[in-house]
Amino acid sequence: QACTYPCQCPSQPLQCPAGTSHVLDACGCCKVCARQLGELCSLQKPCDHHKGLYCDFSKIHRGSGICLAHEGATCDLLGKIYHNGESFQPTCKLQCICMDGAIGCIPLCSEDLRLPSPECPNPRRVKFHNKCCEEWICQEGSEENRFETAMAVFREDPAHKPELNNLQENCLVQTTEWSACSKSCGMGISARVTNNNPQCRLEKETRLCMVRPCDFPMEKTKKGKKCLRTPKPRQSLRFEFSGCTSTHLYRPKFCGSCTDGRCCTPYVTSTVEVKFRCPEGDFFQRKMMFIKMCSCHYDCPRDNDIFLATYHRRMIGDHV
Repeated sequence: QACTYPCQCPSQPLQCPAGTSHVLDACGCCKVCARQLGELCSLQKPCDHHKGLYCDFSKIHRGSGICLAHEGATCDLLGKIYHNGESFQPTCKLQCICMDGAIGCIPLCSEDLRLPSPECPNPRRVKFHNKCCEEWICQEGSEENRFETAMAVFREDPAHKPELNNLQENCLVQTTEWSACSKSCGMGISARVTNNNPQCRLEKETRLCMVRPCDFPMEKTKKGKKCLRTPKPRQSLRFEFSGCTSTHLYRPKFCGSCTDGRCCTPYVTSTVEVKFRCPEGDFFQRKMMFIKMCSCHYDCPRDNDIFLATYHRRMIGDHV
C-alpha cells in the first residue's frame, strides 16, 4: 500500500486495549494500535516492537504476516507457562505480559487516592456486583458535618464559612514529605500527598527519582574519610524512562557509598520538570527529583524490600 503525503490521520483519538502500545505505521505518518503476539500484521499494521515482536511474512501471503516473538525465555505463573511476548490477564484487575522470562503487569483499575473534600466529605470505595473494579461514591452528610470536614483543610475564619465556589482562595495548603525512592539504583518513583490544586482536594502525586545509576562507578574516598556522600558523573547524561530519553543533557548529583556499612540516601532535594522524547516522536514531561545533598547513616533499607517498610527517612528543604 503506497504512502501518500501530506499525512492524513484520523481526527479521533486512538483507542487501544490496555497494555497495547501506540506505534507509527510504515509511512511514518499515523499512530496505530500495535498488533500483539499471534495477530495478523502488515506494514500499515505493525507489531508491538516494545514487546520484542516482529511481523513474520513467511507464513502468510498477500502482504500480510503474523506477529511472532524473538527468541526468549518463557514465564511460569502459578504453574501456567506463557511464551515470550504473550499478553495475559491473571485477574480482571491486571493486564500482564511475558518478556524474556520476566512478567510485567499494569493495573486495569484506578488506584487513585481520594480523601475528604468539601464536595465529597465522606468518600467510600464500593464493589459493585457486575463490575471488577471498585468505584468511589460520595455519601451525603448533614450541612453541619459538611463544613466541619471542609474546615480541616481551610483557613480558620470565624467570621464566615468557606464558600464551595471559592475553594482555592481559602485553601490552607498541606503537603506531605516526598517518600523514599522506590529503587536504590536506576529510575524509580517517589510520591507525596498534597491539596495544592484548584479543588483543594488531597491527592497523590509522583515524581521520578534516581538515587544513583545501577552501573555508577564507585570512586575512592579521600584519605581519612569513610563515605563519599554526593559524587557527580564525569560526563553529562540523558535520563531514560520507559524507552524514552530526556531531550536535554544533565550532570546531576548522586548518592555515593561508604566503606563502614553505612548507606547514603537523598537528604535535600528539588523537583524539576524533565522533558522526554520517545522513538515514535512523542514528547511528554515528568517531574523528577534532583539531589542537592545526601546523608550517610545506618538506617539502611533491607535487601529486596520492595516496599522499603523500615525506611522512611525524610528529605528536608525540598522545593520545586
